[in-house]
Amino acid sequence: MNTLVRSNNSYPSLIENFFGRDVNDFFNTSSSSLSNVPAVNVVEHQDGFRIEVAAPGLKKEDFKLNLNHNNLTISGSQETHKEEPDTSNQGANRERYTRREFSYSSFQRTFTLPTSVDADNIRASYTDGLLKIEIPKREEAKIKPSRQIEIGG
Repeated sequence: MNTLVRSNNSYPSLIENFFGRDVNDFFNTSSSSLSNVPAVNVVEHQDGFRIEVAAPGLKKEDFKLNLNHNNLTISGSQETHKEEPDTSNQGANRERYTRREFSYSSFQRTFTLPTSVDADNIRASYTDGLLKIEIPKREEAKIKPSRQIEIGG
């Protein structure tokens, strides 16, 4: 069975720790860098894989998808502005408080795709805070249904 391999991960799952995969990545990721990384689900189905990235508040234009050889990189960035309104009501002696804060956030995740995928037909959509990336398998790599084999005499 071919699976997507995570190149840079957040905390590895207990299953990965138990089986020894990605154990070293745990020590290469600081908790402060995880605050901007959206949660990701990877689903394998009969016809391919689907990567789901939970990123509410972002716009479609905030994402970039890049395929380099068999590495799929998902990145995103967002700039937000926050202004404090003038809420004082003191006439001529009133003080005016003005403050503007800038907030920039970005993330990047890279997945190594198995050789069984059809890289030329990868599609992506973004709806209701969820980025979905459909990665089809090549026809010869798709799971075939089980069948009965006749025994000759």
